[in-house]
Amino acid sequence: MFTESEGHEGGFELRREKGKGKREMGDGRWGNEIEINFKIIYAMQSYRDLIVWKKSMLLVTSIYKLTDKFPDDEKFGLTSQIKRSAVSIPSNIAEGYGRNYRKDYSRFLQVSRGSLYENQTQMEIAINLLFLNEEDLKEIKELSLEVEKMLNSLIKKLE
Repeated sequence: MFTESEGHEGGFELRREKGKGKREMGDGRWGNEIEINFKIIYAMQSYRDLIVWKKSMLLVTSIYKLTDKFPDDEKFGLTSQIKRSAVSIPSNIAEGYGRNYRKDYSRFLQVSRGSLYENQTQMEIAINLLFLNEEDLKEIKELSLEVEKMLNSLIKKLE
């Protein structure tokens, strides 16, 4: 019997459970069941293979395009803060991936999630200041929520 469980985000692992005793061979004969254990794991070569990193990069691109509509006098204010918090999301995912310890990786993913929450708050501020409307933010909100769920899942798996 095969069981499937997820490994790293975007990877997988298959296991054959150990069997014991005798088993019918399918042709009426009985034989000893062989114990087999094996794994097939998709090995990630880089943080660039992480779906959460790819989605967060799309989020950064969308945010940069959207903030171009902001008033010029906000260039060094809210616009700058929004861009910095957005860039911090995939940057911390990548930096954490490059660490040698699981705890470090988890910590950087938590920082990434914090930057995501910061960015979500700043976008709400932009709506309150009438720099954006809800329709402008629809795609970014969906992508942001998706990245949030993926980060939460990855952090939980590392704990």
